[in-house]
Amino acid sequence: MNRPNLFLLRFAVLNILALSLVVVGGMEGWIHRIIEADVTRISLLIVVMFLIGWAICAYHVNRCARELKLLSGNEPNLTEKCQEYFTMMEKAPADSRMTISECLRSSLYSRISIVRLIANNLVIFGLIGTVIGFVIALAGVDSSKIADAASVAPMISTLIQGMSVALYTTLVGAILHVWLIMCYQMLAVGTVNLVNTIIEYSHTSSQQANAQNSPRQC
Repeated sequence: MNRPNLFLLRFAVLNILALSLVVVGGMEGWIHRIIEADVTRISLLIVVMFLIGWAICAYHVNRCARELKLLSGNEPNLTEKCQEYFTMMEKAPADSRMTISECLRSSLYSRISIVRLIANNLVIFGLIGTVIGFVIALAGVDSSKIADAASVAPMISTLIQGMSVALYTTLVGAILHVWLIMCYQMLAVGTVNLVNTIIEYSHTSSQQANAQNSPRQC
């Protein structure tokens, strides 16, 4: 199996396994329990953010695999990024080609950085949910009514509700962060392979062009 197809297969296997765990959680009633307990709906916001990040990641994984496939054939086709890089290499002096290679790396990494940003924000929103949950829990506690038996039950109910929000939002944010960051790491590896393939193909093409243009010695 060639490298682009293997790259897509690994991404698919990772997400199938993660989705299987989600299905198991749904069958056990854990997802329904989280939906009922989170009155703030922060968990839903985290899920929506995750889906957006995952969709962006899946798009770039497919794009990266397609570009690798174009460059890995017997007769490689030049992608837009590859053609831009070759043009810069032809016009640049030899001592600045290393800088151009670093610019290529930065350009390809910048287009996937949004996935990592969204993954990190999932944890942040989970922590925001934790703080809001503690605020809800403490807001229902009135020290002046602790001695009143009739007021204790509502306070305990509010306390439990707030703690549920705090714990469940943290849990959802952490789990989805791990899922998305693993997808990002796989995308980052594919991007590294793409950069190396472009640079390698560029150097090989330059060497072949120099060999054809150099005068033959008698």
